[in-house]
Amino acid sequence: MTIPPAASPDRIFDLSGRRVLVTGASSGLGRRMAQVLVQAGATVAVTARRAERLEELAGESDAIVPFPADLASASDREALVAAVEERLGGIDVLVNNAGTADPKPIERESLDDFMHMLEVNLVSAWHLSKLAGVGMVERGDGSIVNIASIIGLVAATPIKQTGYPAAKGGLVTLTKELAVQWARKGVRVNAICPGWFETEMTEELVGTEKGDDFIASNTPLQRAGQVHEIDGALLLLASDAGSYITGSTLVVDGGWTAR
Repeated sequence: MTIPPAASPDRIFDLSGRRVLVTGASSGLGRRMAQVLVQAGATVAVTARRAERLEELAGESDAIVPFPADLASASDREALVAAVEERLGGIDVLVNNAGTADPKPIERESLDDFMHMLEVNLVSAWHLSKLAGVGMVERGDGSIVNIASIIGLVAATPIKQTGYPAAKGGLVTLTKELAVQWARKGVRVNAICPGWFETEMTEELVGTEKGDDFIASNTPLQRAGQVHEIDGALLLLASDAGSYITGSTLVVDGGWTAR
């Protein structure tokens, strides 16, 4: 086997010509991911329910294209993938980032609460992967990056909840299964498990005195993550820099799960 000459980091992380779909892009990690992928050269379709947020994001670059959708709806997911593929000509990279959480002890969780957590955090990722994966398999090339959570690896308590960790744990295992099913078809599937990051979803905890003390005392790096600290993991898994990585779960948590 001939080993190619060493390439510059700019080249191996380059996403020029790649067409990317990022879900949950109206705020937090999803918004940041869209911005970073554009900087790497990709054309990025962004989706979320809040159309005005997407339009604002799209105003930052001609390479960002907004597609409002409610990913709790199967019909919206189908229409989304069809619209993105028609507009961009295909999807080379799918970032399943959309998610929601509603912490409460199981005694106060209803069946509807639990099912909603699964629909948004797990079923939508399965469905979008299936829909976008058809074109990837046909072309023999593609990358899917599932944004799971450390709460898919360890218990959430004392932030009590069951639907969110069940969904994120399922997403970790789904990642492995899809990676193995599609490995010989040129499609890589990996997951990122963020720890506590300073985002809109965590604003009731991160940034408060009690919350910051809780995170600092349980995280070896003694702080929450900032959105830019997901950049490297995302670019590694989305680009050719990660060409021999599939079925992996990359934990970005300041050491939370290493305790």
